[in-house]
Amino acid sequence: MDRDDIIINRRLRVILFGNLIFGFLLSVISFGTSFCQPKSGNYHIFRSDISNCFNKFVKKKKGQVAFLGGSITYNPGWRDSICAYLEKRFPETDFDFIPAGIPSMGSTPGAFRLERDILSKGKTDLLFVEAAVNDPTNGRTTPEQIRGMEGIIRHARNNNPKVDIVSMYFVDPDKMKSYNVGEIPEVILNHEKVASHYKVSSINLAKEVTDRINAGEFTWENDFKDLHPSPFGQIIYYNSIKIFLDSAWAALSISASKATKYASPDKLDAFCYDRGKLASIDNADIGSGWKIIPDWTPGAGQNTRKGFVNVPMLVSDTPGSELQFDFKGKAVGIAVAAGPDTGAIEYSIDGGKFKSVDLFTKWSKHLHLPWYYVLEAELKHEKHSLKIRISENRNPASNDHACRIKHFFINE
Repeated sequence: MDRDDIIINRRLRVILFGNLIFGFLLSVISFGTSFCQPKSGNYHIFRSDISNCFNKFVKKKKGQVAFLGGSITYNPGWRDSICAYLEKRFPETDFDFIPAGIPSMGSTPGAFRLERDILSKGKTDLLFVEAAVNDPTNGRTTPEQIRGMEGIIRHARNNNPKVDIVSMYFVDPDKMKSYNVGEIPEVILNHEKVASHYKVSSINLAKEVTDRINAGEFTWENDFKDLHPSPFGQIIYYNSIKIFLDSAWAALSISASKATKYASPDKLDAFCYDRGKLASIDNADIGSGWKIIPDWTPGAGQNTRKGFVNVPMLVSDTPGSELQFDFKGKAVGIAVAAGPDTGAIEYSIDGGKFKSVDLFTKWSKHLHLPWYYVLEAELKHEKHSLKIRISENRNPASNDHACRIKHFFINE
């Protein structure tokens, strides 16, 4: 072997060694990237073992599972998949699934419709609740967010002290912005405050999706697409919730301990909506200008939401027309269909000074939007009288003075 061959062989060995080192480093980087990818369990907070519903499903072969939330809970996707998962995991159990998602609804409407939509149907064993998307979107303040979520949890636990509750926080662009500048979204802080107080476990899907996007697993624009998740996004939600349930029940068995009651701590807010209920429009004393339309429908081409169309509505579009609603409780409000012709009202409690409320929302131009207006929330727990009259004033974007009341609601 001459000198040139020796030099070439040395160079080849150096190149080969370099390639081996480079390949090794790539494998280390690849392993490290995989190892550092977000894991769903990092976004789950267990404040209870969720064993009560497990016991019921396994021992009594029956179970009621309810889903309370807005449009992301209403739409098909993750919810249907969780129902199918439960039926597969507990094949001998007879499940009653209650889908109580209504588009645009947050914790305040949830607290007042909870009795009608869920509690009136029996003892709930497992309750999933989400309001983190709609609460800030609907402009609910921090006290309202806490009062609503605390009201839901206390009311559900008053109905069944053994009910397991899971609080969830879905993702939207505003939450992603907050997390990406190192801030926790205010609504999640508020709902977590309630969850911690009542030992309610939680699933932070907003943070999980944000971190997975930042880790390069998928993109918002092409994969998740919207706060109403694409089928891909629905799978992300389902997978995390399934992992949560699998983890909660991993160590449990048929011989698991007897179901126990949850403690009932003092209220975070004395005026939380823990005795919220809907009240019929038939209970109102209506004057001239008001009428009940038994099967209300809007004008041609105007959009509506299920439950707020083809139903009885208490209606007036005549400024100055009045009604009276007597009730007992600490809070009172009206649930309306706020459409393009929605005006404003003035209201008075127990003969006091009239206050004004603009019923027209930023979505009203294109939709008769279901909306819950809390008129008073800090009353003494006694009998009261509410007077409502149609205002002469109205939002400049509205084309009339209409008020359409689907029902009153109170916090007894």
